Amino acid sequence: MEPAIILVRPQMGENIGAAARAMLNFGLTDMRLVAPRDGWPNPKAIAMASGAAGKVLDQARVYPTLAEAMADIDYAYATTARGRELTKPVMTPAQAMGDARERTATGGRVAVIFGPERAGLENDDVARANAIITVPVNPDFPSLNLAQAVLLTGYEWSRDMLPAQPAPHGRRPDGEVPATRIEIEKLADHWEERLDDAGFFFPSEKAPAMKLTLRNLWSRLPLTKADTRIFHGMLRQLVRRD
Repeated sequence: MEPAIILVRPQMGENIGAAARAMLNFGLTDMRLVAPRDGWPNPKAIAMASGAAGKVLDQARVYPTLAEAMADIDYAYATTARGRELTKPVMTPAQAMGDARERTATGGRVAVIFGPERAGLENDDVARANAIITVPVNPDFPSLNLAQAVLLTGYEWSRDMLPAQPAPHGRRPDGEVPATRIEIEKLADHWEERLDDAGFFFPSEKAPAMKLTLRNLWSRLPLTKADTRIFHGMLRQLVRRD
């Protein structure tokens, strides 16, 4: 079961919408809002969520207190960049989400708690969590905005489930599609014919070996369909200029 993302006293609707987008990027949909400053629903959040991520906002639940938002949670991680006097395990996002996967695999319910934009979580909020998440960033500028923090958490949660390579979008352009064997053969034939006409294969007794070397060269190149068209066009232009 996925982690619940709890936003405590979020201040700007735009940031809530951006957080919803970050969640859906990595398949997270359980958003919980604790006392949002500008009330709920928020038109600015809806506008920022932009399309599909609106469904995260549609099913977001609003609570008056953090304790109520955590009522069904077995283990919670509080995100904070500041040192705390509270004694708790401190983890990176990767460590925390690895721990979360282990807990959810045995039926546990986990949550990640994010504080308001201006000052982050208060000690009373952090005290309700079981562990702290701190992102190892530049110590001279440790602040992340709300959506960035949610995005990092979402990525670390889902990265073992993500595809090894980005998914292609729609039809691949010819510049990315490998040339077929026939296309490479026709290209090799075209160049061999024109080079023969130009007297390139000289002396005649060396011509077979030179043609073999050239044919082998074409087959070694990782040509795309677009590459073959360029090479054909280059040769036609050269012949035309002669």
